[in-house]
Amino acid sequence: MNLTNDITELVEAGVISPETAASIRAYYREKGGQSSNRLFVAYGIIGAILVGLGIILVLAHNWDAFSRTVKTYWAFLPLLMGQILCGFALLKKSESVAWREGSAAFLFFAVGASVSLISQIYHMPGELSVFLLTWMLLCLPLVYVMNSSITSLLYLIGITFYAAETSYWTYPGTEAYFYWLLLLSIMPHYYLLGRKNPEGNFMIFHNWIIPLSVIITLGTIAGTVDELMVPAYFSLFGLCYLIGELDFFARQKPINNGYKVLGFVGTMVLLLTVSFDWFWEHLRNEDFIWNQVITAPEFLAVVLLTVFGAVLLVPHLKNKSWKDAKPIGLVFILFIPIFISGLSSSLSVPLVNLLVFAIGIFTIRNGGRLNNLGTLNLGLLIIAALVVCRFFDTDLSFILRGGLFVSVGIGFIVANYWMLKKRKSNE
Repeated sequence: MNLTNDITELVEAGVISPETAASIRAYYREKGGQSSNRLFVAYGIIGAILVGLGIILVLAHNWDAFSRTVKTYWAFLPLLMGQILCGFALLKKSESVAWREGSAAFLFFAVGASVSLISQIYHMPGELSVFLLTWMLLCLPLVYVMNSSITSLLYLIGITFYAAETSYWTYPGTEAYFYWLLLLSIMPHYYLLGRKNPEGNFMIFHNWIIPLSVIITLGTIAGTVDELMVPAYFSLFGLCYLIGELDFFARQKPINNGYKVLGFVGTMVLLLTVSFDWFWEHLRNEDFIWNQVITAPEFLAVVLLTVFGAVLLVPHLKNKSWKDAKPIGLVFILFIPIFISGLSSSLSVPLVNLLVFAIGIFTIRNGGRLNNLGTLNLGLLIIAALVVCRFFDTDLSFILRGGLFVSVGIGFIVANYWMLKKRKSNE
């Protein structure tokens, strides 16, 4: 189909006016230009990164043949080239996203290469976490000077790696509290990016990388009362889900809403994990010293995340009727009394299982009410996951386990048949 010929034919037939035809042509020209610009930006960034890596490989191959002075010159050469490219982009190509993003990405890697090479040339010992911290601090201004979103994403990955290296991969590990300041320092760029281009690719990547980074790093605060990390993560996932339910994010496609997806998946995985009795048995065997508990960083994390989540939960419930309410957003609040009861009784296990079952039923109900086959099957999948978890409970007979699987299978068939029949009747 040729769009130009079709528009001309519609004008000649009197279906649309010449003004409307001009507007349609202008719209598709702009749409095609935006697509081309996106490809140009992507290719520019990839090209800059490949050029930088190529230079590093060439230097590495001939490195031993150079004197210390020559090595020093070579160590600063990528840094100098990156600064020249960024200066040219700011002065001559300030309106070109490809030039700004590509040159900033090149300089980002050039900074890391230069710092590591100088350390190697002059035998300056240091830990990997210190190198990562230095690298990220040096590149932070680059995000704002170049208004570079690719540098922002690389920076977020770098500080996450720094936190993991500091607390997870180094023994003895230390708390990566400095990570939270580093994360806050990138928030102004994220805010401005959301105002300027809320549905752009860079914004979508930030919507995934930021919550994923926080989820990975929250565990670094675990210490003497690491059992409190369970309600802390419940509150974090609930907070992520409620952020994803805000109007700004809810308007976007589900695949673009990392907060909502990660919040939902994280909450369900945690619920299914604590639906087993082993976690609660371990919790009841712990001898907590409450004076230490309330001063622990884990307790502070639970309080702060729960308060932030509750602040978002109030307008979330206020603006929706009970029919539209989604129970997944309430789980982090409901889990607190369940966790407290689990300190002294085994009642928490059936309560968690009941909560998972209720979420599955509500999801199925919403899928049927909205005529959404995906939502309906998601609810059935939640119940199926609960049945699979109970399959591994040794106190259930094989007859009961088999009956549960048969019931879920019949539920899948009946629910999908009913939904398809309902759709046909509405056509």
